[in-house]
Amino acid sequence: MHRVVVIGAGFGGLFAVRALRRADVAVTVIDRTNHHLFQPLLYQVATGILSEGDIAPPIRDVLRHQRNAEVRIGEVTDINLEARTVTIDTLGEISTVCYDSLIVAAGAAQSYFGHDEFSKYAPGMKSIDDALELRGRIFGAFEMAERENDPELRRRWLTFVIVGGGPTGVEMAGQIAELSKRSLHGNFRHIDPASARVVLLDAGPALIPAFGKRLSGKAESGLRELGVEVLLHTVVTGVDARGIDAKSPEHRELRIEAQTKIWAAGVSASALGRMVAEQSGAETDRSGRVQVRPDLTLPGHPEVFLIGDMVDLDNLPGVAEVAMQGGIFAAHTIRRRLTEPGSPERPFHYRDLGNMATISRFQAVASFGPFRVAGFLGWLMWLFVHLAFLTGFKNRVATVFNWFIAFIGRGRPQRTITAQQIFARRALERRRE
Repeated sequence: MHRVVVIGAGFGGLFAVRALRRADVAVTVIDRTNHHLFQPLLYQVATGILSEGDIAPPIRDVLRHQRNAEVRIGEVTDINLEARTVTIDTLGEISTVCYDSLIVAAGAAQSYFGHDEFSKYAPGMKSIDDALELRGRIFGAFEMAERENDPELRRRWLTFVIVGGGPTGVEMAGQIAELSKRSLHGNFRHIDPASARVVLLDAGPALIPAFGKRLSGKAESGLRELGVEVLLHTVVTGVDARGIDAKSPEHRELRIEAQTKIWAAGVSASALGRMVAEQSGAETDRSGRVQVRPDLTLPGHPEVFLIGDMVDLDNLPGVAEVAMQGGIFAAHTIRRRLTEPGSPERPFHYRDLGNMATISRFQAVASFGPFRVAGFLGWLMWLFVHLAFLTGFKNRVATVFNWFIAFIGRGRPQRTITAQQIFARRALERRRE
């Protein structure tokens, strides 16, 4: 039986596996975690709206009815294109899987643009671990401010800086502002959570530029109405435990004292992209994305497909829809090769289904081709689309329930924080060393 190995169970990998469910193939899914992550809602885990289980169902449960698919948990440490093997490290246990067709959908990591030292004080948000750490830092900041008597130190605890004006940065800034002004009202005795300062920095001239000038302006004005300070044309030059250094539009040095910093600017493709590029001679861009052939295959290796954030082709955006369509395309190509040997290869064509981002409760922006929607209607569209793409009926029910509490009421149903969430990353880093 034709052996298909899929690396990564994100949007691209999962859609590829599902598209192969009726094919006469044996599918092996490899992922470093045991869950499929609905990444667009990570910021709601970080701000206490959703639990991690709401947006991260187990891969095995998602694929339980697909008899031609099996799941392997572990870190892919090597891909040998000549031998057609993939090496997996599962907590020190090494294993090898052979393939006839390979789909690499390993996604992307946070990029600090050559300043990886910033990550120690300004975590990104690409995984459940990241979101839980940020939840601990955000809610923990209010707890620390409550016990602080020094006004200057209290202000530092109540200052939150988000770097990056893309959809993630905009959504995170809006939710922290709403959290402080609405959800935490009356919870503390010595501080007023509404006095929290939320700052959103971006080096560009506008927020969410891919949405167009009108919606970009709507997003900025909506955040300012919430009390968020929006600083554009502002480049971060340093990050430390106490705050952030930046350069303002007038090239003046700017210092923001803040205990909680969140990095939502830039991504870099998985290191697996560079690994296969070096073996095949394919070129990569500055972000590590691999230049693939029009059919998403690796040059010289038609049996290897790269999809999603790893691909440099026709300026495709790094959004979930690109990965989904790429995964389905790769699966259909494999099926066609098996059922129609010798048929001509077909190029991948991406259908742009639009972009969405929430600003606050009942406020969102959405773009669909020539259509631009903002406000309550945009928010309703955002709700519908995200519910439609969530995996599993149980996850949809739990998400609706938590949204009802957070958006109709004042509560944040997922406010539990632990020291393990805040400090576990440091222990993991020491373990890797």
